Amino acid sequence: MTSEMGRIFRRGFLDCAPFIVIVIPYATLFGVVARDAGLEVYEVMAMSVLVIAGASQFTAVALMQDHAPVLIILMASLAVNLRMAMYSAALAPHLGHLRFWLRGLVAYMMVDQSFALSVRKYETEPEMTRQAKAAYYFGTLVAVAPLWYICTFAGAVIGQAIPPVFSLEFAVPVCFIAMTAPMLRSLPHVVAAFVSVVAAIVLGWMPYNLWLIAAGMLAMMAGAQTEFYLKRKVAR
Repeated sequence: MTSEMGRIFRRGFLDCAPFIVIVIPYATLFGVVARDAGLEVYEVMAMSVLVIAGASQFTAVALMQDHAPVLIILMASLAVNLRMAMYSAALAPHLGHLRFWLRGLVAYMMVDQSFALSVRKYETEPEMTRQAKAAYYFGTLVAVAPLWYICTFAGAVIGQAIPPVFSLEFAVPVCFIAMTAPMLRSLPHVVAAFVSVVAAIVLGWMPYNLWLIAAGMLAMMAGAQTEFYLKRKVAR
């Protein structure tokens, strides 16, 4: 790695570093919740290593506690993780040139924070070279991904010793607000976010957390229709 690529790598790490404050309690919380759900430490770690997707892991564990059917657990977790497919499509023009094994690493370790920061960086600095984009992206990953494993293990091992007064649940909504808010830069984005919130509230009565699937689908349709409307309006 050249000195310039090293500088960009460090820039990605530093840009993502503030999320460490959120990732630590978020990952620790998952370890605690998963153990409370009856999973052994090795099962908690296997889930984190194989899935490495916090939101879908929390969804799966919550549904397991509700004794939901396996099919429902898989559908809900998949619905939560469908955003990763959209992330991949957005990153393909910037990182699609990488070697196959590096693309596999990018896909495996993709997290919300790295995606949000990288896409914003690529949009604000379109002159970045392909090598610089890759260096920046991996810099953001190093700041977050290893902590997910470490803190999940810590939560699984010592979670029972954390007093209830030190509630960690705040980390989940704060993390997603911090990532999502800066990305709401167009009307379709705002419409999709608004519809998802309203739908989640209105459909909260649905069993097995099926409101997650319904709210996500409605939000995507609303955002897409808004974008189509704006394009038709410009064409006229």
